Amino acid sequence: MDNPTYYNYLIKNILYKGFFLLMLIMHFSSCKKKKHSIKAEGVRIEINETIPDNADIDAFIKPYRVHVNNTLDSVLAYAPHTYNKKDGILNTAIGNLMADIVLEQANPFFKSKTKNEIDMVLLNHGGIRAPILKGNITTRTAYQVMPFENSIVVVEMKGIHIKELIKYLQKSRIAHPISGLKLIVDTNFDAVEALINERKIRDEETYFVGTNDYLYNGGSEMYFFEQAEKAHKLNYKIRNAMIDYFKKVDTITPIIDDRFLQVN
Repeated sequence: MDNPTYYNYLIKNILYKGFFLLMLIMHFSSCKKKKHSIKAEGVRIEINETIPDNADIDAFIKPYRVHVNNTLDSVLAYAPHTYNKKDGILNTAIGNLMADIVLEQANPFFKSKTKNEIDMVLLNHGGIRAPILKGNITTRTAYQVMPFENSIVVVEMKGIHIKELIKYLQKSRIAHPISGLKLIVDTNFDAVEALINERKIRDEETYFVGTNDYLYNGGSEMYFFEQAEKAHKLNYKIRNAMIDYFKKVDTITPIIDDRFLQVN
Protein backbone atom coordinates (compact mmCIF):
# COMPACT_ATOMS: atom_id res chain seq x y z
CA MET A 1 0.00 0.00 0.00
CA ASP A 2 2.94 2.37 0.42
CA ASN A 3 4.61 1.90 -3.00
CA PRO A 4 4.85 5.35 -4.72
CA THR A 5 5.09 3.76 -8.17
CA TYR A 6 1.79 1.99 -7.58
CA TYR A 7 0.08 5.25 -6.76
CA ASN A 8 1.67 6.94 -9.76
CA TYR A 9 0.36 4.59 -12.39
CA LEU A 10 -2.94 4.21 -10.53
CA ILE A 11 -3.54 7.96 -10.84
CA LYS A 12 -2.35 7.89 -14.46
CA ASN A 13 -4.82 5.12 -15.15
CA ILE A 14 -7.63 7.22 -13.72
CA LEU A 15 -6.54 10.29 -15.70
CA TYR A 16 -6.28 8.36 -18.98
CA LYS A 17 -9.68 6.76 -18.51
CA GLY A 18 -11.24 10.08 -17.52
CA PHE A 19 -9.86 11.76 -20.62
CA PHE A 20 -11.08 8.97 -22.88
CA LEU A 21 -14.55 9.11 -21.31
CA LEU A 22 -14.67 12.90 -21.80
CA MET A 23 -13.80 12.52 -25.48
CA LEU A 24 -16.57 9.96 -25.93
CA ILE A 25 -19.14 12.24 -24.29
CA MET A 26 -18.10 15.17 -26.46
CA HIS A 27 -18.20 13.05 -29.60
CA PHE A 28 -21.66 11.59 -29.01
CA SER A 29 -23.00 14.98 -27.98
CA SER A 30 -21.97 16.34 -31.38
CA CYS A 31 -23.56 13.32 -33.07
CA LYS A 32 -26.99 14.43 -31.84
CA LYS A 33 -26.76 17.40 -34.19
CA LYS A 34 -25.33 15.48 -37.15
CA LYS A 35 -26.84 12.26 -38.40
CA HIS A 36 -24.10 10.08 -39.79
CA SER A 37 -22.62 6.65 -39.19
CA ILE A 38 -19.53 6.35 -37.04
CA LYS A 39 -16.88 3.75 -36.47
CA ALA A 40 -15.45 3.47 -32.96
CA GLU A 41 -12.03 1.96 -32.42
CA GLY A 42 -10.22 1.48 -29.16
CA VAL A 43 -6.56 1.41 -28.23
CA ARG A 44 -5.35 -0.53 -25.20
CA ILE A 45 -3.09 1.59 -23.02
CA GLU A 46 -1.30 -0.54 -20.44
CA ILE A 47 -0.59 1.18 -17.15
CA ASN A 48 2.40 -0.49 -15.52
CA GLU A 49 5.77 0.18 -13.91
CA THR A 50 7.39 1.06 -17.25
CA ILE A 51 5.69 4.45 -17.16
CA PRO A 52 8.19 6.93 -15.70
CA ASP A 53 7.50 8.66 -12.38
CA ASN A 54 6.06 12.14 -12.50
CA ALA A 55 6.99 14.66 -9.81
CA ASP A 56 3.69 16.53 -10.15
CA ILE A 57 1.65 13.34 -9.72
CA ASP A 58 3.84 12.29 -6.77
CA ALA A 59 3.21 15.64 -5.10
CA PHE A 60 -0.52 15.42 -5.81
CA ILE A 61 -1.04 11.95 -4.33
CA LYS A 62 1.39 12.31 -1.40
CA PRO A 63 -1.17 13.64 1.15
CA TYR A 64 -3.60 10.87 0.20
CA ARG A 65 -0.88 8.24 0.56
CA VAL A 66 0.06 9.63 3.97
CA HIS A 67 -3.58 9.58 5.08
CA VAL A 68 -4.06 5.98 3.93
CA ASN A 69 -0.89 4.82 5.68
CA ASN A 70 -1.83 6.63 8.90
CA THR A 71 -5.22 4.93 8.84
CA LEU A 72 -3.75 1.50 8.14
CA ASP A 73 -1.12 1.87 10.87
CA SER A 74 -3.50 3.04 13.61
CA VAL A 75 -3.20 0.67 16.60
CA LEU A 76 -6.32 -1.34 17.41
CA ALA A 77 -5.13 -4.01 19.85
CA TYR A 78 -2.08 -5.96 21.02
CA ALA A 79 -0.85 -9.51 20.30
CA PRO A 80 1.27 -11.04 23.11
CA HIS A 81 2.60 -13.72 20.74
CA THR A 82 2.93 -14.38 17.02
CA TYR A 83 0.06 -16.49 15.71
CA ASN A 84 0.61 -18.55 12.56
CA LYS A 85 -1.76 -20.91 10.73
CA LYS A 86 0.99 -23.57 10.71
CA ASP A 87 1.22 -23.69 14.51
CA GLY A 88 -1.37 -26.46 14.89
CA ILE A 89 -2.51 -29.63 13.12
CA LEU A 90 -6.31 -29.74 13.33
CA ASN A 91 -6.90 -26.32 14.85
CA THR A 92 -4.74 -23.24 15.27
CA ALA A 93 -4.92 -20.21 17.51
CA ILE A 94 -5.24 -17.80 14.60
CA GLY A 95 -7.85 -19.96 12.87
CA ASN A 96 -9.86 -20.32 16.06
CA LEU A 97 -9.68 -16.56 16.53
CA MET A 98 -10.97 -15.82 13.03
CA ALA A 99 -13.88 -18.26 13.30
CA ASP A 100 -14.77 -16.96 16.76
CA ILE A 101 -14.65 -13.38 15.47
CA VAL A 102 -17.09 -14.20 12.67
CA LEU A 103 -19.44 -15.87 15.16
CA GLU A 104 -19.24 -13.05 17.70
CA GLN A 105 -19.39 -10.11 15.32
CA ALA A 106 -21.90 -11.45 12.80
CA ASN A 107 -24.36 -12.93 15.28
CA PRO A 108 -25.97 -9.63 16.35
CA PHE A 109 -26.56 -8.68 12.69
CA PHE A 110 -28.01 -12.08 11.91
CA LYS A 111 -30.19 -12.14 15.02
CA SER A 112 -31.63 -8.70 14.32
CA LYS A 113 -32.39 -9.79 10.75
CA THR A 114 -33.86 -13.26 11.37
CA LYS A 115 -34.43 -13.59 15.16
CA ASN A 116 -32.16 -16.66 14.99
CA GLU A 117 -28.57 -17.17 16.15
CA ILE A 118 -25.59 -18.58 14.29
CA ASP A 119 -24.88 -22.12 15.47
CA MET A 120 -21.43 -22.63 13.99
CA VAL A 121 -18.84 -21.13 11.65
CA LEU A 122 -16.63 -22.74 9.02
CA LEU A 123 -13.91 -20.86 7.13
CA ASN A 124 -10.97 -22.19 5.11
CA HIS A 125 -7.36 -22.66 6.16
CA GLY A 126 -6.09 -21.15 2.91
CA GLY A 127 -7.99 -17.93 3.52
CA ILE A 128 -5.54 -16.95 6.26
CA ARG A 129 -2.89 -15.16 4.23
CA ALA A 130 -0.48 -13.88 6.91
CA PRO A 131 0.34 -14.39 10.59
CA ILE A 132 -0.61 -11.98 13.33
CA LEU A 133 2.77 -10.84 14.58
CA LYS A 134 3.63 -10.18 18.21
CA GLY A 135 3.09 -6.51 19.01
CA ASN A 136 0.60 -3.90 17.95
CA ILE A 137 -2.35 -5.01 15.84
CA THR A 138 -3.35 -2.42 13.27
CA THR A 139 -5.87 -2.05 10.48
CA ARG A 140 -3.04 -3.06 8.15
CA THR A 141 -2.80 -6.36 10.09
CA ALA A 142 -6.41 -7.18 9.19
CA TYR A 143 -5.74 -6.41 5.52
CA GLN A 144 -2.66 -8.65 5.55
CA VAL A 145 -4.40 -11.58 7.24
CA MET A 146 -7.56 -11.21 5.13
CA PRO A 147 -6.78 -9.33 1.88
CA PHE A 148 -9.86 -10.66 0.11
CA GLU A 149 -13.24 -8.95 -0.16
CA ASN A 150 -15.09 -11.97 1.22
CA SER A 151 -18.37 -11.22 2.96
CA ILE A 152 -20.12 -13.28 5.64
CA VAL A 153 -22.98 -15.53 4.59
CA VAL A 154 -25.17 -17.54 6.97
CA VAL A 155 -26.70 -20.66 5.43
CA GLU A 156 -29.51 -22.84 6.72
CA MET A 157 -28.56 -26.52 6.66
CA LYS A 158 -30.23 -29.67 7.90
CA GLY A 159 -28.22 -31.88 10.25
CA ILE A 160 -27.95 -34.57 7.60
CA HIS A 161 -26.02 -32.11 5.43
CA ILE A 162 -23.93 -30.90 8.37
CA LYS A 163 -22.64 -34.47 8.44
CA GLU A 164 -21.34 -33.95 4.90
CA LEU A 165 -19.49 -30.89 6.21
CA ILE A 166 -17.99 -33.06 8.94
CA LYS A 167 -16.91 -35.69 6.39
CA TYR A 168 -15.14 -32.90 4.51
CA LEU A 169 -13.16 -32.00 7.65
CA GLN A 170 -12.34 -35.66 8.28
CA LYS A 171 -11.07 -36.04 4.72
CA SER A 172 -9.10 -32.78 4.49
CA ARG A 173 -7.34 -33.35 7.83
CA ILE A 174 -6.34 -29.72 8.01
CA ALA A 175 -7.01 -26.87 10.42
CA HIS A 176 -9.95 -25.20 8.72
CA PRO A 177 -11.19 -22.55 11.18
CA ILE A 178 -14.35 -23.65 12.99
CA SER A 179 -16.40 -22.27 15.87
CA GLY A 180 -19.46 -23.71 17.59
CA LEU A 181 -18.65 -27.19 16.25
CA LYS A 182 -16.69 -29.76 18.24
CA LEU A 183 -15.30 -32.72 16.34
CA ILE A 184 -13.36 -35.64 17.83
CA VAL A 185 -11.86 -38.26 15.53
CA ASP A 186 -9.86 -41.44 16.11
CA THR A 187 -6.54 -42.46 14.57
CA ASN A 188 -8.33 -43.35 11.31
CA PHE A 189 -10.12 -40.00 11.33
CA ASP A 190 -13.47 -41.69 11.91
CA ALA A 191 -15.80 -39.47 13.93
CA VAL A 192 -15.95 -40.34 17.62
CA GLU A 193 -18.09 -37.36 18.56
CA ALA A 194 -19.57 -34.39 16.71
CA LEU A 195 -21.42 -31.67 18.59
CA ILE A 196 -22.89 -28.28 17.79
CA ASN A 197 -23.40 -26.08 20.82
CA GLU A 198 -22.45 -29.11 22.94
CA ARG A 199 -25.41 -31.10 21.57
CA LYS A 200 -25.54 -34.07 19.20
CA ILE A 201 -26.41 -33.20 15.63
CA ARG A 202 -29.94 -34.19 14.61
CA ASP A 203 -30.55 -35.06 10.97
CA GLU A 204 -33.77 -33.06 10.53
CA GLU A 205 -32.85 -30.06 12.68
CA THR A 206 -31.95 -26.82 10.89
CA TYR A 207 -28.60 -25.27 11.76
CA PHE A 208 -27.36 -21.79 10.90
CA VAL A 209 -23.81 -21.97 9.58
CA GLY A 210 -21.66 -18.87 9.15
CA THR A 211 -19.16 -18.91 6.29
CA ASN A 212 -18.11 -16.58 3.48
CA ASP A 213 -19.44 -16.02 -0.03
CA TYR A 214 -16.41 -17.72 -1.65
CA LEU A 215 -16.95 -20.97 0.25
CA TYR A 216 -20.71 -20.80 -0.10
CA ASN A 217 -20.21 -20.79 -3.87
CA GLY A 218 -18.10 -23.96 -3.76
CA GLY A 219 -14.64 -22.54 -3.04
CA SER A 220 -12.11 -24.97 -1.54
CA GLU A 221 -14.41 -27.75 -2.86
CA MET A 222 -16.95 -27.14 -0.09
CA TYR A 223 -19.76 -28.37 -2.32
CA PHE A 224 -21.90 -29.42 0.65
CA PHE A 225 -23.08 -25.81 0.86
CA GLU A 226 -25.11 -26.57 -2.28
CA GLN A 227 -27.48 -28.43 0.05
CA ALA A 228 -28.28 -25.24 1.97
CA GLU A 229 -31.99 -24.50 2.08
CA LYS A 230 -31.48 -20.76 2.32
CA ALA A 231 -28.63 -18.26 2.48
CA HIS A 232 -28.54 -14.92 4.31
CA LYS A 233 -26.01 -12.42 2.97
CA LEU A 234 -25.05 -10.02 5.74
CA ASN A 235 -23.09 -7.50 3.64
CA TYR A 236 -20.37 -7.64 6.30
CA LYS A 237 -16.81 -8.39 5.21
CA ILE A 238 -14.74 -10.76 7.33
CA ARG A 239 -11.94 -8.20 7.34
CA ASN A 240 -14.32 -5.55 8.73
CA ALA A 241 -15.49 -8.00 11.38
CA MET A 242 -11.85 -8.47 12.38
CA ILE A 243 -11.26 -4.71 12.57
CA ASP A 244 -14.42 -4.20 14.66
CA TYR A 245 -13.35 -6.98 17.02
CA PHE A 246 -9.81 -5.64 17.41
CA LYS A 247 -11.21 -2.20 18.23
CA LYS A 248 -13.16 -3.50 21.20
CA VAL A 249 -10.46 -5.66 22.82
CA ASP A 250 -7.22 -4.56 24.40
CA THR A 251 -5.22 -7.77 23.97
CA ILE A 252 -6.06 -10.87 21.93
CA THR A 253 -5.57 -14.26 23.61
CA PRO A 254 -6.36 -16.99 21.06
CA ILE A 255 -5.37 -20.57 21.87
CA ILE A 256 -5.25 -24.02 20.30
CA ASP A 257 -8.02 -26.01 21.99
CA ASP A 258 -10.08 -29.19 21.62
CA ARG A 259 -12.64 -28.06 19.04
CA PHE A 260 -11.11 -30.41 16.44
CA LEU A 261 -9.21 -33.16 18.19
CA GLN A 262 -7.74 -36.55 17.37
CA VAL A 263 -7.64 -39.22 20.07
CA ASN A 264 -6.02 -42.67 20.25
